[in-house]
Amino acid sequence: MSYSRRSIVPSIVVVATAALTVGMAPAAAAAPKLDGPALAKQLVSKVDGSGVNRHLIALQRISDANGGRRAASTEGHKKSAEYVATKLEQAGFSVTRQEFPFTYAETLAEKLTVAGADVPIIIMSYSPSTPTGGITAPLAVVPVDDTSGCEATDYAGGVTGKIALIQRGGCSFAQKQATAAAAGAVGAIIYNNVPGPVNGTLGDPAAGKIPTGGVTQADGQALAGKAGSSVTLDLRALQEGRTSYNVIAETKTGRKDNVVMLGSHLDSVTEGPGINDNGSGSAALLETALQLGSKPKANNAVRFGWWSAEEFGLVGSTYYVNSLTFEQQLDIALYYNYDMIGSPNAAYFAYDGDDSDATGAGPGPFGSGELEKTLVDYLEKGKNVPVEGTDFTGRSDYGQFIAVGIPASGLFTGAEGVKTAAQAAKWGGSANVPYDKCYHQKCDNLGNVDRVALDRNSDAVAWALGVYAISTENINGVPGGKAAKSKAVRAAERSKQKSLKASAHADDHGVVAA
Repeated sequence: MSYSRRSIVPSIVVVATAALTVGMAPAAAAAPKLDGPALAKQLVSKVDGSGVNRHLIALQRISDANGGRRAASTEGHKKSAEYVATKLEQAGFSVTRQEFPFTYAETLAEKLTVAGADVPIIIMSYSPSTPTGGITAPLAVVPVDDTSGCEATDYAGGVTGKIALIQRGGCSFAQKQATAAAAGAVGAIIYNNVPGPVNGTLGDPAAGKIPTGGVTQADGQALAGKAGSSVTLDLRALQEGRTSYNVIAETKTGRKDNVVMLGSHLDSVTEGPGINDNGSGSAALLETALQLGSKPKANNAVRFGWWSAEEFGLVGSTYYVNSLTFEQQLDIALYYNYDMIGSPNAAYFAYDGDDSDATGAGPGPFGSGELEKTLVDYLEKGKNVPVEGTDFTGRSDYGQFIAVGIPASGLFTGAEGVKTAAQAAKWGGSANVPYDKCYHQKCDNLGNVDRVALDRNSDAVAWALGVYAISTENINGVPGGKAAKSKAVRAAERSKQKSLKASAHADDHGVVAA
């Protein structure tokens, strides 16, 4: 999941309260039988955790053999992409490798020193670098309101030649640091408005104006009491132009003007192998595709995307959507996104397509609520696993699909956020501990996966695919079955039937007596 390529130190994100360890998820009563298309039921029976886990083992070994990572443009990603593409080609899918350019970035230094004490800080993606050794300047504390640091008037107190301390919220990180730079600041420190660290991005290389990093809410509030103190900010990253590629696969059956699409990013961060983020979603998608087969008995074609450079700002998926004409975008009926579906302290989240939670970004395009409901119904009615909504925050590859009006949803088991006591009682695991303590770190390996959650979510992936490969009528009004055939196909079938009847009639009346 995109946020930045820097790891999060577990001691920073774990809140000070004692962890409540619940252990295994609470035992569930027998799940009621869920009705749905035969294809959906068949897929669920075929997609199992052992098959998905085998792909994770492959990704781990690829990472181990290639510097311990699978980041976009590295050999580890190339080998991962070829592992996926080759299996799909052998299964008979139409496979495309879509190359694109992007800006590669890798952290070289991140250090904040205040009065001789180090404060943990995370460089933002695409932040400009400081000189080696950093910059030393007075700390300017920006007043706190709902849009701290978003407007020029926030800097009326004077920040020229200083490092601005800004609270998160109200506008993008890019806008905050750009506005601070325009006011004369030489650096920016953005602190969280909720517990935990800020592990953010400026969006693209052109957005970065001054060196910018993020700190926790607690550290930021402590710094706010040190206005005028001398601080040293050392933030440096390698940035260079590179290329990578997406892997796109499509079935050879089903109508091509009403495509069901699913996607997961295949690349890892530069710090580690990325087995949960996002080997988990990629492996579930691959196993589901292989069990579906390239020529399923489905009304709609199914297309799969394994995106690259997600960790560098959703580059691969954005490039893909923008490469399509408007008519080609119309051919995509829906998009399901699977990013981190086996977090070790797992939550069960579905993207809030209808904004029923009334928080954050609002609803997705029409049909997104129905896509969410299909996943929730499967997990709650088919598995007796309660599901919570999660906002379309823009942190994963659904972003550009939504931007062009394609309905979307998907599953997510949590990243650096902290599991509540209520969630631990509901799902099992540990309260007051991150969903994934190894998020964006070297330790995101085969030992960093909840395989029960991965298996449940993989079944949900299979179920939703099977439902919509048959009919998307509740999404866009396009029915399945005979009604889903094109006018040309129906006309040809009627013509053939008439011809057969006419031939039979001629045979009946054309027999010559002996």
